[in-house]
Amino acid sequence: MKNISIIGSTGSIGTQALDIVRDNNDLKVVAMSCGSNIDLMERQAREFLPSLISVSKDEDAETLRVKLADTGIKVVSGMDGLIEVATIDSADIVLTAIVGMIGVEPTLAAIEAGKDIALANKETLVTAGHLVMKAAKEKGVKILPVDSEHSAIFQSLQGNRRELQGEMDNKVTRILLTASGGPFRGKSKDELVDVTVEQALKHPNWSMGPKITIDSASMVNKGLEVIEAHWLFDKDIDEIEVLIQPQSIIHSAVEYEDGAVIAQLGTPDMRLPIQYAFYYPERRYLRGDRLDFSKIASIEIQKPDYETFKGIPLAKEASRVGGSMPTVMNEANEHAVAAFLAGRIKFLEIYEMIAYAMSKHTVIADAGLRDIIETRDWTDEILRDKYHV
Repeated sequence: MKNISIIGSTGSIGTQALDIVRDNNDLKVVAMSCGSNIDLMERQAREFLPSLISVSKDEDAETLRVKLADTGIKVVSGMDGLIEVATIDSADIVLTAIVGMIGVEPTLAAIEAGKDIALANKETLVTAGHLVMKAAKEKGVKILPVDSEHSAIFQSLQGNRRELQGEMDNKVTRILLTASGGPFRGKSKDELVDVTVEQALKHPNWSMGPKITIDSASMVNKGLEVIEAHWLFDKDIDEIEVLIQPQSIIHSAVEYEDGAVIAQLGTPDMRLPIQYAFYYPERRYLRGDRLDFSKIASIEIQKPDYETFKGIPLAKEASRVGGSMPTVMNEANEHAVAAFLAGRIKFLEIYEMIAYAMSKHTVIADAGLRDIIETRDWTDEILRDKYHV
């Protein structure tokens, strides 16, 4: 039996993770958290009977305590509650499926408690990759990527090990990080001026939460994933190349020094990387569609349009500067996406807000956790002052 704690159980990744738990009787959910979707949390709690759940607000926690009084489930709240879910003694692995920088502290706490991490929260490595990877090495815990692209890279690296030692053997010269291109692939800057929230939320291939879907439309998500890949796989930012693969068949690939390219292909199904992280290194049967090569006439590859979609260049710039700058880039994006979803700014202003915050920041070279949190708050403040959103 493997015990799992899920941070963000009511979101897209969390609900798909619970589908995997339903299909495998050797997985048990011992703790889970959500933001404010307490109706779904109540249903999940009654179905999976974890010993602990956490929600964002104290008043929602009190509501759930009353509703779940007959179950004996402990209900907590706030950041302290998230950390309690992340560090619960009975968990073997923690799935960080929460969106945003809020995932940094519970992830670091889970590592400190010796838990393996199934990482679906890219912002954790974007803003605190230097802290997370160092802590994981010191504690001897695994960081198992759940993003489809990073899982694909991770899977493509599995044959590259010295027998029994688990060490890298052959030199990887490039990481090829794929992107679907989102709903606006091929659009010009002029065509993006007045796009609506509804248009931006219509992703052609993947079913994701609103924030990640907007990030896909702007391609900021791919910029964040470049930084994430830099930390996960210890590769220079310029050794990570982004390719547009509109069909979402090639999920990513690695190139070795002899020119061989090993890729992971499949249907666009997030349950595969989630399950692979839960059972690594074992592969288990997963119900669902299979890739039918007889129906694939071609696999399309394109280069990104960095002039229109500025998410990747902004992220690479932030990563090259390092220190606290990736936190500014990430938090400015979170702030801007929230404003766009609320109808307060236009789509292209997302890039403008990110660039403005980065231009005003004085970098903290060796940023600790407190520096990262203070930088996040500074970014929000400067954007509110400038844009009034």
